[in-house]
Amino acid sequence: MLSKFGEKFTDLFQKYMPNAFVFALLLTIITAIIAMVWLNNSPMEVIKGWYSGFFDLLAFGMQIVLIIITGFSIALSPTIRKVIDKLTQYICSPNQVYLFVVFIGALLCLVSFGWVVITCVLARELALRVNGVNYPFLIACVYFSSGSWVCGLSSSIPLLLNTEQNYLIEAGILSEVIPTSFTLGSLLNITMLILILVVAPLLVLLIAPKNNKGKELKDLLGDFYSVKDISIKEEAYNYKLPVKAVSDSLNNSFIIQLIIVAMGFSYSIYHFYENGFDLNFNIMIFIFLMIGMLLHKTPMRYGIAMRRASTNVSGVLYQYPFYAGIMGLMIYSGLGTELAQIFASVATIDNFPFFAYLTGGAVNFAIPSAGGEFAVIGPSIIEAVKELGVGLPDDQVTAMISRASLSVAYGESLSNMMQPFFLLLVLPIMGAGVKLQARDIMGYLVVPFIIFFIIQSLMVLYVPL
Repeated sequence: MLSKFGEKFTDLFQKYMPNAFVFALLLTIITAIIAMVWLNNSPMEVIKGWYSGFFDLLAFGMQIVLIIITGFSIALSPTIRKVIDKLTQYICSPNQVYLFVVFIGALLCLVSFGWVVITCVLARELALRVNGVNYPFLIACVYFSSGSWVCGLSSSIPLLLNTEQNYLIEAGILSEVIPTSFTLGSLLNITMLILILVVAPLLVLLIAPKNNKGKELKDLLGDFYSVKDISIKEEAYNYKLPVKAVSDSLNNSFIIQLIIVAMGFSYSIYHFYENGFDLNFNIMIFIFLMIGMLLHKTPMRYGIAMRRASTNVSGVLYQYPFYAGIMGLMIYSGLGTELAQIFASVATIDNFPFFAYLTGGAVNFAIPSAGGEFAVIGPSIIEAVKELGVGLPDDQVTAMISRASLSVAYGESLSNMMQPFFLLLVLPIMGAGVKLQARDIMGYLVVPFIIFFIIQSLMVLYVPL
């Protein structure tokens, strides 16, 4: 039954959902119209706000590109290939692939959202080796698994609340930091984590499509896609001159690369010693770089691996500025603040977590970044919760703020399943050589989205903090 619903939604998405870039353009136009009609902004005010935000995600976009290619280059190493070959001895059916990918993907993304690239490589290799895997559905499974990040070590909103002198404290909205014991370590978050790790893998088995004809990776690989038969090591050897040369010795020097790797790992140890387990995008990219260099052994081999890993990241490069423009529209037109004010006007002490959850999910379509979204709507939501908690003990008010903030984070994370923005992190790896777009994948996520929306709505309301 559920698998049939998934197939029907997939058919609808294929017919009506444009590709991710057109989706961003349409969302830009819709947001601009709402800002003009609802908030009486002039067209030029809206356009100026759009331009003001247009380049705000450049650094973030480059971080995403580096996460993709550094993670992918690790997966191209002989060591990782051997690990994947071992795994395929035990995983031999499509259902085992779906179950394993969602569970392992969820575990990886608990460390960081960026580790979804490792799941991508693992899933693609399994799809090449196991017969009968519906590849578009497998991509949906990978994307679904990435939702665990909101409960994990890189969950940006709880980390922000626990950061000394964050902008909420500097603005007087909070008087002190909120420890992660109120957020990531809460019973609500642990229960949410169990939901993702246990229910999500079982759910994908229930909705797995029965008809995989023409949907396997080997069927989808077009004639234009050339599988590289030559190994990275062989390609590096082919670059050598027919005579002995100092340049070749330097290009293929393990010692030079090992010195750089030693320097890199030394700094990584220092970073965690000084800052605790602060696993931000920058240090993660740095560690990925060092691991990739170590696994590929020489500068020449690593350069070849990075080139191969970089062939499909154009979507990230040109689409992120448009999403940044939408974020600018929300911020500079006042639309984000207005939506938060609506939350404040309808929320009560009994239902505020649900409305925070809805607000987080809705605003995510225009600002698909938890940190960026919370910067826009967080202050208004926290002020509203403080108003609701007037007269209550400080610990209870802190708990209410924590619950509302977690609810925003959960809503933001879940609505990613209906928002193709972060699919740009997955498709450069899993979409290499295949003619697949967001419309071929998103339909499979509708049923999980509905089921998780119902469960999570009840959880944010009734599970104790």
